[in-house]
Amino acid sequence: MTRPALSRERVIDAALTLVDREGLESLSMRRLGQQLGVEAMSLYNHVSGKADILDGLAEAVLARLDVHLDPAVSWQDKIRALARSFRTAATSHPGAFTLVSARQLGSASGLRPIEAELLILHEAGFDAETSVHILRTFVAFVTGSLVRELTAEPVVSGIDPVARATRIEVLKAAGFSAIADAADHIAIVDHEAEYYFGVDLFITGLEAQLRG
Repeated sequence: MTRPALSRERVIDAALTLVDREGLESLSMRRLGQQLGVEAMSLYNHVSGKADILDGLAEAVLARLDVHLDPAVSWQDKIRALARSFRTAATSHPGAFTLVSARQLGSASGLRPIEAELLILHEAGFDAETSVHILRTFVAFVTGSLVRELTAEPVVSGIDPVARATRIEVLKAAGFSAIADAADHIAIVDHEAEYYFGVDLFITGLEAQLRG
C-alpha cells in the first residue's frame, strides 16, 4: 500500500495526534518521524524544525475554534460562544493548547479569533483602542484559565472531616482567618463552572464600562 506523500499539513496533523496521545514532552523530530514511518531528516523538507512544528500545533488548535458566531445573538452571547469554543479546543487538545499563549502567530488561524473578538467589541460600541485593551484582557483570561486547568494537579475529594477541622484551626491560629472561613469552598474545584463564572464577570465589567 502506497503511503501518502509528506506535506507540512500531514506532519503537523501527525504531531497533533502524537501530542494528544502521549503529551507535549513526547514530541521530537525522531519520534515524529517514527509516527509517520520516515526518517527524521525527511521532515525538514516540510518544516524548518521543532519550533516550526510547535507554531504549527498552536495554529492547528486555533484553526479548530468556531469563530462563525450567530449574528442574531447579543454581543454578550457571542463572547460566551467564543469562550466556549476556546474551552472545547483546549480540552480536546490539552497538550497543544498550552502552546497557544506562548507562540507568536501571524497566520490566518491565529488572526481569525482576534478578528472575531474585535468585531464583537465593535458591535458592543467600544472604540478601536479600548477594544484592543479588552481583547488582550480576554485572551489573557481565557488562555491563562485554561492552561491553569489543564496543568493543575488532580483534585482529591473526600477529605477526612477531622483532618479538615484540624487544618482550619491551624489556619486560624496562623492568622489566616479569611482562608479558614472559606476553606469549605476552596476545597471544591469545578474548573468549568469557575471558567464560565469568570467569563460572565468579564462581560459584566464590559457592560459597566459601556454604561459609564
